[in-house]
Amino acid sequence: MPEPLTEELRARRAALEARLTAPDAAAHLEALKRDIGALFKTVEHNITELSGVRAEVLQLIEKWKTVKNVVPSTAPRFSSEWPVLRTDHIGASTFIEKGWSMISSGDYAAAEQALAQALQLSPDDPQAESLLGWALMLQDKFDEALLNFQKVLVREPQNALARINVGYICLKKQMFGEAIEHLSRAIRLANDKKATLYAHFYLGLVYLERDMFEDAQTFFQKTIALGPNLIEAYYELGRAYWFNGQRDEAIETWNAGYAANKVNPWGKRCADVLATVESGEEP
Repeated sequence: MPEPLTEELRARRAALEARLTAPDAAAHLEALKRDIGALFKTVEHNITELSGVRAEVLQLIEKWKTVKNVVPSTAPRFSSEWPVLRTDHIGASTFIEKGWSMISSGDYAAAEQALAQALQLSPDDPQAESLLGWALMLQDKFDEALLNFQKVLVREPQNALARINVGYICLKKQMFGEAIEHLSRAIRLANDKKATLYAHFYLGLVYLERDMFEDAQTFFQKTIALGPNLIEAYYELGRAYWFNGQRDEAIETWNAGYAANKVNPWGKRCADVLATVESGEEP
């Protein structure tokens, strides 16, 4: 059943349509203009209010993920900004919107299904391909995700977000040379702040994996300078210090990460690793 608010607004619209089609409509144009304008403002106001509530619900989802206490992922955080969609007559935009909503809520399998349907209706749609890449990547389906992001980059080589996702996948697949190539290019593009931030972070991880600790430290330090709220950078910088024999710097960095956000999963990991080293164990 429709919500009461929707029923009320549709009833008002239907009443106005009846007045517009009445034989004496021409004699009441000013009143009709006023009432139609009032209805439009009411609809716009409710859309704004619902958008605000929607943003607050998304915050609850993020808090739920924190309370869930899963091992935090280093995957790029998905944007909570509502995408600009091109309305189409075949309905692909509806499935794209659904896919975006499902990714935002953490239901990646449902997002994959919706976005696959969007691509059936509108093959080669770059927005659907990019979102499908996110949904697949967040399920650790790296080969399939890589294929989608590569399709996006063929048509949009300046798409820095797609490029850092390719870099992240190459990192996870231990294809370090390819990861460095894509992440370095994202930094050179410098057309997306989020992409630049994650490109530095993932380059830090690449060099940490290769035991090039000082190079890793440089990129993690730059990451924290660009995005102090990316708490995972504190955790990884601490590791880069620790394994390079700089234990005081490591402890100081993990303390800073925990102090920056005590409820963040990475903040908690900073606290956990501090407890581990304080007990005399290796992290």
